[in-house]
Amino acid sequence: MCSSQVSAPHQSPGLNAYPPWRVVEVAVTTGYRLDVRFRDGTDGIVDMSAMVESEAAGVFAALRDRSVFEAVYVEAGAVTWPGNIDLAPDSLYAEIKARGRCVFSSDGLLGGTCANS
Repeated sequence: MCSSQVSAPHQSPGLNAYPPWRVVEVAVTTGYRLDVRFRDGTDGIVDMSAMVESEAAGVFAALRDRSVFEAVYVEAGAVTWPGNIDLAPDSLYAEIKARGRCVFSSDGLLGGTCANS
């Protein structure tokens, strides 16, 4: 039988198999906004409006289609959409932990911390 527990001698020092920045829940709100909740209970709003509507949206331009944007889900602790589009959960977490929200600019950044992956 396979056990999901890892004994202490087999753990790498400094690695956390369950980091607090893993997204556990995501819901679409108004506009191009998401309500996200992290493993440690931290939650907040991610506003992607400026980035999605920008001429420089790149892969995120696909999210202009409301049905694609609303197809958001959590995979491996990250906010994800079909087409291999995702957001870096550690950056979202840091921004939301500090400010209660994460607002992406048209170039995909907020103060250099809320970056896409």
